[in-house]
Amino acid sequence: MKRSLTLLVFAFVAFGAKAQSPEDEVAVRATIGQFYLAFNAHDFASIVKYTTEDWVHIAPVGLVRRGRTAVLQALDEAHSSFLKGVTDSPETMEVRFATPDVAVVTVPSRMSTFTSPDGVTHENEGRIRTFVVVKRLDRWLIMQDHNTVRSSQP
Repeated sequence: MKRSLTLLVFAFVAFGAKAQSPEDEVAVRATIGQFYLAFNAHDFASIVKYTTEDWVHIAPVGLVRRGRTAVLQALDEAHSSFLKGVTDSPETMEVRFATPDVAVVTVPSRMSTFTSPDGVTHENEGRIRTFVVVKRLDRWLIMQDHNTVRSSQP
């Protein structure tokens, strides 16, 4: 047991791993907060400040957008049409660090009422968004997110 612990500590130090500081978690939460502020303001002008260039967005209907430019175009289209005026209010935020430079963030939220392009009205719908946030050049940036509808089942 002692030898295993020694090897684990050696690997941790040898490969430059470090524990997350409270500042890291605060910074990750701030990055996700910026996303929700932009979503609710329907203004993604500052998107380059908190996303990677290779950002991947998976929409609730399964559409995958790859690259910040494509994601931004999709967000602009949705927020100028059926999501115009819609808000998404986070209820909680769970931050888990996979590595010193990668965090997975799960955010259950509640969206205000909207009618999707297929004519379905979504009223006070629960959502769950999972973000992969990476540390690049000392900044925490969204690299991927997946947005899905929460089940009404317990």
